[in-house]
Amino acid sequence: MTRPKMARIVSQSLVSVRALLISAGPVALLAVLLLVLAYWWLDPNPPQRVRLATGPAQSAYDAFGQRYAAALAEHGITVELVPSEGSSANLALLRSGQVDLGFVQGGSHDSDSAATGDGSMFTPRIGSLGSLFVEPVWFFYRTEALQAQKPSRQSLSGLTEVRGLRINIGTAGSGVPTLMRTLLEANQVEPETWLLSQLEPTPAVVAFLEGQIDALVFASAPQSLMVQMLLQTPGVQLMDFAQAEAYARRFTYLTPVVLPRGVVNLATDLPPRDIRLVAPTTALLARDGTHPAIRTLFSQAAVALHGDAGWFNRARQFPSAELNEFPLWPEAERTLRSGTPLLQRYLPFWVANLIERMWLVLGLIVAVLLPLSRIVPPLYEFRVRSRVFRWYAQLRDLEDRQAEGLEPAPVLLSALDEVERQVGRVVVPLSYTDELYALRQHIALVRSALLRGTPQEKTA
Repeated sequence: MTRPKMARIVSQSLVSVRALLISAGPVALLAVLLLVLAYWWLDPNPPQRVRLATGPAQSAYDAFGQRYAAALAEHGITVELVPSEGSSANLALLRSGQVDLGFVQGGSHDSDSAATGDGSMFTPRIGSLGSLFVEPVWFFYRTEALQAQKPSRQSLSGLTEVRGLRINIGTAGSGVPTLMRTLLEANQVEPETWLLSQLEPTPAVVAFLEGQIDALVFASAPQSLMVQMLLQTPGVQLMDFAQAEAYARRFTYLTPVVLPRGVVNLATDLPPRDIRLVAPTTALLARDGTHPAIRTLFSQAAVALHGDAGWFNRARQFPSAELNEFPLWPEAERTLRSGTPLLQRYLPFWVANLIERMWLVLGLIVAVLLPLSRIVPPLYEFRVRSRVFRWYAQLRDLEDRQAEGLEPAPVLLSALDEVERQVGRVVVPLSYTDELYALRQHIALVRSALLRGTPQEKTA
């Protein structure tokens, strides 16, 4: 292939591309602007760091927080664990916006509202990612201290028998003090008849084992190291809440549960009998500003971390949409209903999340652009044909000047020669060359008319 021929082919291609870009450019630009606007509005990519309020060191909340951090680290999300005094403190942190998520025990909003002086528990809006596990109220007491008061008593069977005992009910931020005061008031036990302390969990356990306090009360999942240790400590008993069913009927955030005989240690038959307990349900809460993708990841992690059978639940009983005092976030509801979305099973999370967040907007953009795209082919055709048609105006002008007879033929022929030279440099795509050749034929017709010296019928 010769160089001039190749140059002409390249020129034809460039003309076609240029016309196409000019014709489709505005539609493409509008599409890009709409995509950028949709991306900015939807904000599909989650932040790389979130804050999770947990609880005291070595508590079940702290242990679960570390497991959530490990689960989200697989998706490139750093979970900053924020220690706290417990459930009520976590809710206060959520409401103040200092954390994005937190573990909150049922009934904690009452004490939190009292502490803040604000009766609204949805300011700012807080929602649940599902109830995760029951958190029994563990009332441990020393048999020695009980018998020191009344030698004939071998065990406690109700809260009416705690008068005179030195009891640690936990720090104010844990929510247990408010719960215990509520239960004692329901049993008509006057506060002045029992001696309270509010030590933190670890110092309280040390004081309890050294005999400085007689009883220890806290609410925790059975996975807590302190629960596991105290259940197997000689001389320490766990109170049986004989009226557990009645407590659950009186207080909607409580659930009656049973610690089965032998579940702690089958070989030693520990505990030696079924023990009835009352348990609030712990939920994972997220505030309104938490990114939807983060709520989705935490919901999926909750299914993986809390779906196994435990001492007080069957397999896949948790996480649950039930027993939630706060409204369920849509992301959690979708996860609990359908599990992991289809795209996330085959694509990286950030890709699947981007598609899931943008697909509806993409559909709307396509619906807007589709009618506009129909003008691109006619516009492209017009721009290519205009490279040919615009020379017909000059041919008609030459015919008009000949008809007026004011200019000699050589002048008109010279002008026509210039038009022919200019047309010779016109390049159009191959599919439009027929119109270019038609123009050249019309130039020849005008030339013939000028040479005869008579006006020619005007070209179309």
